[in-house]
Amino acid sequence: MSIVCIIPARYASTRYPGKPLAELRGATRVARSLIERSWRAACEVSRFDAIYVATDDDRIAEAARGFGAAVLMTSDRCRNGTERCAEALGLLGDTVEMVVNLQGDAPLTPPWFLEALIDGLQADSQAALATPILRCDGQTLAALKADRAAGRVGGTTAVCDSERHALYFSKEVIPFTSTDYAPEADTPVFHHVGVYAYRPWALHAYPDWSMGVLETMEGLEQLRFLEAGHKVRCVEVEARGRKFWELNNPEDIPRIEAMLAEMGLP
Repeated sequence: MSIVCIIPARYASTRYPGKPLAELRGATRVARSLIERSWRAACEVSRFDAIYVATDDDRIAEAARGFGAAVLMTSDRCRNGTERCAEALGLLGDTVEMVVNLQGDAPLTPPWFLEALIDGLQADSQAALATPILRCDGQTLAALKADRAAGRVGGTTAVCDSERHALYFSKEVIPFTSTDYAPEADTPVFHHVGVYAYRPWALHAYPDWSMGVLETMEGLEQLRFLEAGHKVRCVEVEARGRKFWELNNPEDIPRIEAMLAEMGLP
């Protein structure tokens, strides 16, 4: 099976322009861009036959080639990372059997998340795509609630059925719970990890589907699959002591840098 990882990246982000080139310092205090750290995360996965940065911006392309990444230039018409991956897949021909979308704002994604994602889609013939979910501990749940209370759009949460197919994704914290949890305690809330594994037919079809009400309201690209009636497999992954957070806002930089330092990641 040919498994390709595509890292979509755009410069003109509404909430955080230039985000892929934002620099982060880890345990060694060496500054590396967000897109480079995401690419390095992908390089830790041995099951990828190829890894590409897909972008419409020459600044990102130049930076990516500078640290050794292969680049696919896509148009500026892509409205989200999934559409950019679909366009990139069109440039690669018909030999690809699975596409993994490692979004360029997820530098803390450990390799076993991506390996579990690949296995999850291969094992579920009903699903058009698969995506990881991580059970929140009390500390992470408190951080999600704090972001919302401050009016920031932070992490995304997910709820699933008994077969681990997605029921809904939201930028609100769902399901509601009024319980106060200890920092290390498990909670009933799952943090959605913004990574996807697609079957090529679903990725090719995606740009032709209309944006539904839910996708438009939430600003979450994966909801288009649910609104079109396709199953999304949620693969529960384990942190194994690793911290996870996505870079959504400038305020996330010190949080991620602290996590990198705490985990001893360069």
